[in-house]
Amino acid sequence: MGTTIFERARPAASVIAGALAATCSAPFWLDDVSPQTGYPRLTADLDCDLAIVGGGYLGLWTAVRAKQRDPGARVVLLEGRTIGWAASGRNGGFCEASLTHGEENGQRRWPKEIARLTELGLENLDEIERAVAELGLDCDFERTGAIDLAIEEHQVDWLREEPTGTDSVFLDAAELRAEVGSPTYLAGIWHKRSNALVHPGKLATELARVATELGVEIFEHTPVQHLDTQGLSPAQGTRLRTASGVVRAQKTALATNVFPSLLARNRLSTVPVYDYVLMTEPLSPDQLAAINWQNRQGLSDLANQFHYYRLSADNRILFGGYDAIYHYGARVRSGYENRPESFQRLASHFFTTFPQLAGLRFSHQWAGAIDTSTQFCAFFGTARGGRISYAAGFTGLGVAATHFAALVMLDQLAGLQTERTQLEMVRGRPLPFPPEPLASMGIQTTRWSLDRADHNRGRRNAILKTLDALGLGFDS
Repeated sequence: MGTTIFERARPAASVIAGALAATCSAPFWLDDVSPQTGYPRLTADLDCDLAIVGGGYLGLWTAVRAKQRDPGARVVLLEGRTIGWAASGRNGGFCEASLTHGEENGQRRWPKEIARLTELGLENLDEIERAVAELGLDCDFERTGAIDLAIEEHQVDWLREEPTGTDSVFLDAAELRAEVGSPTYLAGIWHKRSNALVHPGKLATELARVATELGVEIFEHTPVQHLDTQGLSPAQGTRLRTASGVVRAQKTALATNVFPSLLARNRLSTVPVYDYVLMTEPLSPDQLAAINWQNRQGLSDLANQFHYYRLSADNRILFGGYDAIYHYGARVRSGYENRPESFQRLASHFFTTFPQLAGLRFSHQWAGAIDTSTQFCAFFGTARGGRISYAAGFTGLGVAATHFAALVMLDQLAGLQTERTQLEMVRGRPLPFPPEPLASMGIQTTRWSLDRADHNRGRRNAILKTLDALGLGFDS
């Protein structure tokens, strides 16, 4: 087995220790949002036209677009904790156009649709950009594009096989290092239209503000415990039972992301995989000059265990990825967020990438659970005679895709046959994960295989080739 750049050019242990010495364990994005008054708990039964379960991006976009379609509808959103506290407030803020977790994944799964799916993804990102302007969403939106980075020689060959053009520009080592100054960079492709950056916490907060201004009723600290349709016709809808009241809804949209589905059919369709993130303190003018990151693109490398990083509006660097940790039993627990070895590994890789920033400190460290599906991207469906719709399984690329998914769910609930609802990607379902202990065994074996591939010039072993052939996957 070979080594990676992160093993060949490790920083001094003292650099890592100093950078992590005073790090706060909390999501920076949520710390950085102005204190909110919050929303009330549900305290009484009520009736509504549409109930939405989940106060992340998917639920919030669904609420906003539902009221825009039908201003007179009574729309209620139920959040188990607080708006945006889970994945929507913990991600890297990459608002990527792809609906299929990249062209290659989409081509492999939906070859007849991939050209149109790519167009729909770009149109969806354009719609989000317009919504930011039209709705006045103060969320640090920047259409900077993103660069795919080769940091090992075999990855340069991969990039040279990719199509390029006006919107996707190949950069050799010198050109790339003129964009961002890292000694690890060997080549890159700058995709100029297909990515924007946002402040995740502000986006969630602003969508909630707009939703309430449109008339949506938001209830926090109100987890839905059970969906009940007994004795109700499809026209009469669904009862959503909480500890403090029952919501009777004609239509229901489930936007529960990584948390156990309220529908039994979806319990094995996703697993929670923990992703870890560091955020630096703001860079000084001299530190910014040292890396020369003037065009502020989002960055990610091409390894199976990849890193993603970007600048914030106040010139901090977010650096995350690489470790993707699954815990036996597919549980979501706050205790899993504290993993010192992952933060130390990220810090080491950060200073391998930017050795000229030695002495910079990390202000925040955090983790979040990704709703991973075997097809690497969202799946959709309806239940209980069309009175319930759902989307889940975004696998880390949900910031933009949740807007598209919200439109799919609203089309489905309205009984509309649209281009979106007729897509093979929307009508199909991913293969489920097996129950334990097979799930844990399979995922850990796959992670081991991905690590071996990264140490063997990207060559995939028999395990990964078999999973590819079966359309199964697990990604970092």
